[in-house]
Amino acid sequence: MPNEENALVLDYLQAGKPSSYKNEPIAQVVGTTFFTLLEVIPKKSLKAMDTVYVGKEERSDIEFIKKRIEFKELTSTASLELDHAVEMIVDEQNEKFVNFYNVARPITIKRHQLELLPGLGKKHMLEILKERDKKPFASFEEIEERVKLMPNAKKAIIKRILEELEGIEIKHYLFSRAPPKKPEGGFRRRY
Repeated sequence: MPNEENALVLDYLQAGKPSSYKNEPIAQVVGTTFFTLLEVIPKKSLKAMDTVYVGKEERSDIEFIKKRIEFKELTSTASLELDHAVEMIVDEQNEKFVNFYNVARPITIKRHQLELLPGLGKKHMLEILKERDKKPFASFEEIEERVKLMPNAKKAIIKRILEELEGIEIKHYLFSRAPPKKPEGGFRRRY
């Protein structure tokens, strides 16, 4: 899977984490493509919601990517900013997320990707499939107009992304990168 190219800053800690042995500035960021949560070492002071380049080429704002982090490792400020950041990313890439409603497909014989969105069940899924066969959706507003009793289409996407980032009992990842698998049984020492 390709790497993130850009990210939004969630939190900037000038003196690093209090629990860290090193007193260096760090920032927590969320990728704008796969919603990857990262901890980075910045070259300069950053503000929340700054867009920074985290790709493989020369980075102007970021010294290096320290590590990939899980939701539970976010600072309290970063976890508060995450909702706003995800909403900004969905707004900026509106077409991509509207298109999800046009191309979503079955996962199994009994389950469809659309059913994984919060607030959508079988009836909504069948209505969306019927309407998109007539004509692809062009906006979130159009989805809500054409599908009876449709909950807020954009908020359903945002909620799903946040659920995936929290990673609690998530089997299928639609928008974000699944967390790295932990080795089973842990590390064993030989004496």
